[in-house]
Formats: sequence, C-alpha cells, structure tokens
Amino acid sequence: MDLSGIISIAGKSGLFKMVGQMKNGIVVESLLDGKRFPAYATNKVSALEDISIYGYSEDVPLGEVYDKLYALEDGKPSLSAKASVDEMRTRLREAFEDFDEERVYSSDLKKLFAWYNLLLEHGILKPEATEE
Repeated sequence: MDLSGIISIAGKSGLFKMVGQMKNGIVVESLLDGKRFPAYATNKVSALEDISIYGYSEDVPLGEVYDKLYALEDGKPSLSAKASVDEMRTRLREAFEDFDEERVYSSDLKKLFAWYNLLLEHGILKPEATEE
C-alpha cells in the first residue's frame, strides 16, 4: 500500500492529504470533509508511511499491516472504531499474528481500524501491482 502524502495531525481528527507547500508549513486537505488548511511547523505531523506497529520479533510498517488486513477483509471495510477492543485485537491477530499486545494500546487499535476504513472509503488502499 502506498501511504505517501497521507498524514495525521495531533489534535485533529481524521487523516489528511498533503496538497501543497508554504514557506513555513504545508497545505493539507481533510479526507473527512475535503476542507483545505495550512499545517505549520509547530503542529505535530506524522506521515502514515513512517508509522509501524509493534511486533514481538520486529516492527511492521503500517502499509504492510494494511496489506494483510485488506487481504483478510477481501478489500471490504473492517471493524468500526466503535467495536470492542477484544474484537479489534482478535481481527488484528488474524492479519498480523506477531503484534505485541502489550505495546499496541487500545487507542492505537481504534486509530488503526478507523484509518483503514477511511483510507478504503477514499480509494487510497489498493494492493500494489506485482511485477511478473
């Protein structure tokens, strides 16, 4: 999954797509409502392509976890972020058996599934074509 250009901003709900640059920040567009606004250097911005999920043997990039979840769900939406934490842990364990349950908090699980469904809804989660 190519998650380049998709970011999360601390204190703001949802995900954002980078659409431009400014002298002292970037211009982002909300995936929730399509509104554009500036994100300054003082905002805590996290690129989804840089986020990893803790595993017992190694940390796995979020894109790879979403690849596995996409395959498990056959390209359909997954659990709602309002599902129980136990359901989320079980579903993630089906997709990524090695995730560290002690270091992946329930708030992380809620974001993981909410972001998955949001990205899927906007057509951003597509399996990458493999070369033959």
